[in-house]
Amino acid sequence: MELKFKVQTKIQKPVAEVFDAVYTPSKLSGYFTNGGASGPLDEGTTVEWAFADNPGDDQLKFPVTVKKMVKNELIVLGWEGAKGLETRVEMSFTPDGDDTIVGISETGWRETQDDLNSSYMNCMGWSHMISALKAYTEYGIDLRKGAYTGLYKSSEHHSTTEEIRARS
Repeated sequence: MELKFKVQTKIQKPVAEVFDAVYTPSKLSGYFTNGGASGPLDEGTTVEWAFADNPGDDQLKFPVTVKKMVKNELIVLGWEGAKGLETRVEMSFTPDGDDTIVGISETGWRETQDDLNSSYMNCMGWSHMISALKAYTEYGIDLRKGAYTGLYKSSEHHSTTEEIRARS
């Protein structure tokens, strides 16, 4: 059995505006990467996403490799979706009249209980991300603020920042 998931939502904004809110670091940090994003999601680059509140109490930083980017259509990322494992994240942006359907899928886990647990955590995270994206683009609010502070420990789901740097 292949471990994978897809989440999606409709955002009542044009595709170019929704895509830009994911692509542009200052906008992404306004509702998701609350510890910052080091650069735009240009194909072939590796950017660092930082989370000041999740998981655990320390700010965590994750390298995110942009495998493919088609403006206003698709962003494909590789990142450590489970301890010691790079997973594939695909974000699709589909126009629907004046609105945008955003889909996020993640694949590539091993068929183990630990990776199944990580996939559940990531599914929850991506679901929250697109809900926060909707709130940010439609209403200018940050749903992430205070949502995860202290709820999860990094050792439960991802490598520590030091472990990630040691492998790089």
